[in-house]
Amino acid sequence: MPNQLLIVVAVSALVEFSSVADWPQFRGPQASGVDASQLLPTEWDVESGKNVRWQTPLPGLAHASPIVSGGRIYVATVVGPADAELKVGLYGDIQPVTEDSVHQWRLLALDRSSGKVLWNVVGHEAVPRVKRHPKSTHCNSTPATDGRHIVTLFGSEGLFCFNADGKLLWKKDLGPMDSGFFSVPSAQWGFASSPVIHDGKVIVLCDVQTNSFVAAFEVATGKELWRTPRKDVPTWGCPTVIESGNRLQIVVNGWHHSGGYDFATGRELWHLKGGGDIPVPTPIFAHGLIYLTSAHGRLRPMRAIRPEATGDITHSDPAGTNAGIAWVHPRQGNYMQTPIAVNAWVFGCTDNGVLTCFEAKTGEIRFSERLSTIAQGYTASPVSDGRHLYFSGETGKVIVVPVSDQFSAAAINDLGETCMATPAISEGMLLFRTRTKLLAMGGR
Repeated sequence: MPNQLLIVVAVSALVEFSSVADWPQFRGPQASGVDASQLLPTEWDVESGKNVRWQTPLPGLAHASPIVSGGRIYVATVVGPADAELKVGLYGDIQPVTEDSVHQWRLLALDRSSGKVLWNVVGHEAVPRVKRHPKSTHCNSTPATDGRHIVTLFGSEGLFCFNADGKLLWKKDLGPMDSGFFSVPSAQWGFASSPVIHDGKVIVLCDVQTNSFVAAFEVATGKELWRTPRKDVPTWGCPTVIESGNRLQIVVNGWHHSGGYDFATGRELWHLKGGGDIPVPTPIFAHGLIYLTSAHGRLRPMRAIRPEATGDITHSDPAGTNAGIAWVHPRQGNYMQTPIAVNAWVFGCTDNGVLTCFEAKTGEIRFSERLSTIAQGYTASPVSDGRHLYFSGETGKVIVVPVSDQFSAAAINDLGETCMATPAISEGMLLFRTRTKLLAMGGR
């Protein structure tokens, strides 16, 4: 018994987030990516069924991650008249895909225990208003839920709210979401920022080529409460709601304008210029610090921001710190993946699979190592049960890494097909969305 008690205490001490009841948005509460309430399997085999609870086919093509609430899994997708092509891998082709046929944007509810589809409803039907990147889809944004409402942002098609029975409650046309490379305006790549729900409000970040904004809507009615214009290039990260001290703020990533906004009014609290010019990762909060990273272009910083920051905290030196910036590494950030904070460390992984471990409070680098020799890109963000980190590669190989400041790889598992969506965690199960299905991995 004493040894068993020590094991439980050791695992519990590994993480700042010790228990998560549901997984209500992209990467769970506050986009942390951590649920240490139960240990997850480190090995599985799709062909033999080892540690595979169930697998359910999904229609269409989408990169939206699954979310979980009240014993149900919700997943968004878009279905066209034919199988859409998807190109993965590390390459430089920025030409968008044109699809002129009518598509259906759908929301599905699945039973968490069995994977059975409970309902499958059409939220919108039309020809896509914008083009997509060959590696992207017309449904990249992950839904969010408060248990009674499921809100999904179907990109240019609008913001939609359903109830738990799949009934459409309201919708908002936010205009075309023209997301793409700012220096090549014709390169439409597809919208990807996901909504979040907090205290009865839906928060959306819409950084596009023109008329960008962050806004709050009433979740029950769809009434717009406030909208704050933004001047930045297109970004693909999600807003994060952070409560620290007497502040409740919305933090967003950017190039010209990373920053914090007052949750109640949308008033800007602080802002920061510079970094990578194609911002994708979502801000996270741990150890009393906000972690921001971005890449592409001259710099790719990993930065820790103090939540009490005020005004313009931009430093003239990309490696400089001040009252708002606790620490920064100007060339150690990552492009596609949202970082993850577990125990005393923050882990960030590049799109070609180089994992860096930082001391969360000081920024000291503990290691920087390649995940494996497998040739694959890494777009999905990592998740953790507090004991291991799970990195899903685009070709479907999942690298399992122990949570430690000494690098090692515990296992490599194959999902059997391409995987671009970030997994969810629920009651000891890993939920992976692959090209054609949703899989639940968990011990029996």
